[in-house]
Amino acid sequence: MEPMILGSLGGRPCIACSVDASASLPEGYAAMGLRALFASLDADRFSVAGYACEMIYWQSASGFCALCGSPAEAVPREWSKRCKACGHVAYPRVSPCVIVLIHDGDRVLLTHKPGWGPVQSVVAGFVEPGESLEECLTREVLEEVGAEVDEIRYFGSQPWPFPHQLMVGFFARYRGGELRLDTNELDAAAWFHVDALPPLPGKLSIARQLIDTWVASRRP
Repeated sequence: MEPMILGSLGGRPCIACSVDASASLPEGYAAMGLRALFASLDADRFSVAGYACEMIYWQSASGFCALCGSPAEAVPREWSKRCKACGHVAYPRVSPCVIVLIHDGDRVLLTHKPGWGPVQSVVAGFVEPGESLEECLTREVLEEVGAEVDEIRYFGSQPWPFPHQLMVGFFARYRGGELRLDTNELDAAAWFHVDALPPLPGKLSIARQLIDTWVASRRP
């Protein structure tokens, strides 16, 4: 795959390319996964790294037309590929997700998935065709933890390059419902007091930004 020019950061050009896993790297360089970089880069540099990974993933997954299976070629001056046979144009995929902090006074509902270690986080899920973001939020919360919510309030969004999500964050007030886990998605969910929170996601994540913002709102 040819290198891709992504733009610049601090006046320096940013270029993305794939490297064979068996290739030797120049002195002073080391291979690191994107999730490892999440804990060691600032927000701007992680954003560029995530952008690079998304574009490399798209390049590797878009060589053939999704409609007829014929080879696709890059379109000049934009991120897209056109089928040589049928003319179908495809763009890099972005999968919208909602992520929501559910609060009840001084309590917050946090969940846990297998493989997360001790870290607990908030509810999240993919938007389905025909859904608004708010409808997705309501459905995901009910399906994953059995809760009903109201007073939905938008917080912000964050690209999440694992591999091509856009996380859209909300706050929502717990209205009722007994906790009931979707064990295909989660292995635990519990209420935590604002002064007794468990280990949380990294500070760059929108999940942590939601939690930190809520915590600040509950303390004078």
